[in-house]
Amino acid sequence: QPIPLPLLPAGLFTVVMLLMMTGLGLYQAHAEPFRVTIQRLVVAYGLSLMVMSLVFYLFPDTYVGRGVFAVTSVFAVTGVLAIRAMFFRVTDIGLPKRRVLVLGNGGEAEDTIRFLHETGHGRSIQYAGLYPVVADRDAPGETRFNHEHLLRTVRDLRVTEIVLAVRERRGGVLPLRQLLDCKLKGVRVMDLTSFYERELGVLKVDNLRASWLIFSHGFDQGLLRDVIKRSFDVVASLALFILTLPILMLAMLAILLESGRPIFYRQERVGQGGVPFMILKLRTMVQDAEKDGQPRWAGQNDARITPVGRFLRRTRIDELPQLINVLRGDMSFVGPRPERPFFVRNLLEDIPYYDVRHSVKPGVTGWSQVRYPYGASVEDSLAKLQYDLYYVKNHSLFLDLLILIDTIQVVLLGKGAR
Repeated sequence: QPIPLPLLPAGLFTVVMLLMMTGLGLYQAHAEPFRVTIQRLVVAYGLSLMVMSLVFYLFPDTYVGRGVFAVTSVFAVTGVLAIRAMFFRVTDIGLPKRRVLVLGNGGEAEDTIRFLHETGHGRSIQYAGLYPVVADRDAPGETRFNHEHLLRTVRDLRVTEIVLAVRERRGGVLPLRQLLDCKLKGVRVMDLTSFYERELGVLKVDNLRASWLIFSHGFDQGLLRDVIKRSFDVVASLALFILTLPILMLAMLAILLESGRPIFYRQERVGQGGVPFMILKLRTMVQDAEKDGQPRWAGQNDARITPVGRFLRRTRIDELPQLINVLRGDMSFVGPRPERPFFVRNLLEDIPYYDVRHSVKPGVTGWSQVRYPYGASVEDSLAKLQYDLYYVKNHSLFLDLLILIDTIQVVLLGKGAR
């Protein structure tokens, strides 16, 4: 008699492992030592084991024997490590890569070339060369360029992608006909904003144009998306609030014993559409931390933070009361972090397109939180805005799930806390 195959538990285990490995960065295109890959895999497997144990408890029909599950786990981890070791070896030998030709000049081209040199090793992308945009000095009064050899250059350098690294495109700067010929021959042509969006998951503000924001795909809003996101927010917030309630109670007791009341801290933040709301957090600073009424960025080793507060910030426990803001509808579970009105007014003057991040609800966690360290200056806010703009443009339920899984890594490793 044939032995029935446990297809449902096997499928669940596969999906959970894939999600955890994705959240822990095992599918990101970056070069790192193999031992770091092993560490990521061990953490991913540990989290998967916890999730599967919970699934077995809640749904007894999916349960498989401990011996079978143990053997399966050993084969799964060993197989993943073996395949990745072989892949790294093949990559070092010379796996086919995307060869990028940079077309342009000036700072944009230099920055792009520097990025390709710094990140190209161990990746599927490779710098092929620079095709400079140079004016024809023999034709005074006219803006003409010699681009007759572009197709030949692309063929000789085996180029598969062309990145347009130019700031000014008017006056015949770009060889449009030749670029079209390249595209018709299978060579991908990308502007600089789209290139960095794909490679880094950001929209670089210094390369951003209003026309690109208007005509590019993304920035989708609609009733169906709002209903799905709101339903996800309510379910996820209730589940997490119930699971972490004991931790929240212990944290409240620790704050009370250390520095007394108030336990919670309410602060005005800017929400969707620029509408202010009061955010709720556990108090991590001394009482009257801003008694002079002057808002300040939180600095590294800030003296205003209490010992208990430092632990709560490092573990992100101080953020748990914001789940109440999510249930109220002030915030979403995933979205750009809300800033204080004082800082927003200044940032709107200093940073272009900063108000675009207010087109969606702010979140307890977000793309910039899992991709960029804690921001406590105008420069950090600019860097984080580039991640926030990427989220606003590409937000979806799938991206929200990836951010939530990635948040687990940030919390476990204490990255970005201050």
